[in-house]
Amino acid sequence: MNVLELFSGIGGMHYALKESKVPANIIEAVDINTVANKVYAHNFPNTKLCQSNVQAISSNYIDAREINLILMSPPCQPFTRQGKRMDVDDERCAALLHFINLIPHLNEKLKYILLENVEGFQESQAHQCFIHILEKSGFHYKEFLLSPKDFGFPNSRLRYYLLARRKPLQFTKDLSVQQLREEINCVPCIGDFLEIPDHSEQYNTYLLNDEVLLKRARILDIVTKKSQNSCCFTRAYSHFMEGTGSVYCPFEDHIIQQTYEKEKESSLDCNDEKLKLLRTLRLRFFTPREVANLLCFPETFSFPNCLTLKQKYRLLGNSINIKVVARLIQLLVSEN
Repeated sequence: MNVLELFSGIGGMHYALKESKVPANIIEAVDINTVANKVYAHNFPNTKLCQSNVQAISSNYIDAREINLILMSPPCQPFTRQGKRMDVDDERCAALLHFINLIPHLNEKLKYILLENVEGFQESQAHQCFIHILEKSGFHYKEFLLSPKDFGFPNSRLRYYLLARRKPLQFTKDLSVQQLREEINCVPCIGDFLEIPDHSEQYNTYLLNDEVLLKRARILDIVTKKSQNSCCFTRAYSHFMEGTGSVYCPFEDHIIQQTYEKEKESSLDCNDEKLKLLRTLRLRFFTPREVANLLCFPETFSFPNCLTLKQKYRLLGNSINIKVVARLIQLLVSEN
């Protein structure tokens, strides 16, 4: 199959397609983000990458490439809980709306569409428009809310997924979330995804600073090697603390609990004493490579040297879980 990757970002959909083992080729990837495109080109130098707004794509452009499958993860900011939820009035939704309006004009070589977005997209006007156009254009569709936790990975990242097949292709009537969950023999722990040793010099470069420890210690989601879950990592990870992702502690849970109890009992005015206690926990941010590991990016994935730490976190926060999407691609194009 010929595949078009829209809103391609750092290539999450490309990796998911490879992971799925579905016989298909990315004919072209399209994204307007120059930084994301540097990462994409770095990892997929042989794939044609179009530095363009999706709004510049026409139905003739897609038809000429004889596209059979479109993979897409459009901007989530118009629908996210942290945003203003401006929906179709958000200028960042314009490219998605443009693509939706192209669907009725695409030839029947296009058989499959997969869309990923944040939980909440399913309640949007953009979603209603998308569903209306799919039905009008002769597509069956299935919708899911899935997290990597559903597949045995220690990361909560609830996302909306839509799978669409052009008629006469159909989905089995009993296709459900339960069927999507692969057989889980064991659930890996956070320790299986770590990159740097606890006593390395590199460890110290990711330590939380004193200001964060004093002001945000009580809202941190702290995980250890044995933890079997972590919070969703967002594009604001390490910049904002609340709801942007977990931090790591090299000690066991009972040590963490004891330390916080001591900190609570310490004098309210004695910041030095509090800091001394909190520093002993050696709390640190996950490295970009560790975040990528939790998103199931392969070992071959890397960032070009020109990117800053902040840029890496921002790009990963906008990406997808490779294993989850790979499973969905398999289901989308399967004959059943």
